Amino acid sequence: MVHRAVFVAIESDGPRWTVKADTLTAGREYSVDDTVYNAVRAAITRLVRNREVGLDAYTGPVYFMMHSVSSESRARELAAALHAALHGDLEPLNRAVPPMT
Repeated sequence: MVHRAVFVAIESDGPRWTVKADTLTAGREYSVDDTVYNAVRAAITRLVRNREVGLDAYTGPVYFMMHSVSSESRARELAAALHAALHGDLEPLNRAVPPMT
């Protein structure tokens, strides 16, 4: 089995933070599963609606970005959750951005 690396990073943008993920780094064979894509897209949409990230968020399917995250710790939490989700584990994403009930 070949492990494919999805690039995920955070960066400081003044007092705010940005979370980025790029699946192109994982190679042509990698694709985001529909279930994963829908979950990530829904989570980013909830973050935008809650004003935790900027309206200019990218929701994939290849590149994901969230601007205006309030703190480094929140950016790290979202980056880790996004990374796990893009590798098929949605639980960290569900904890970081709970689904609407």
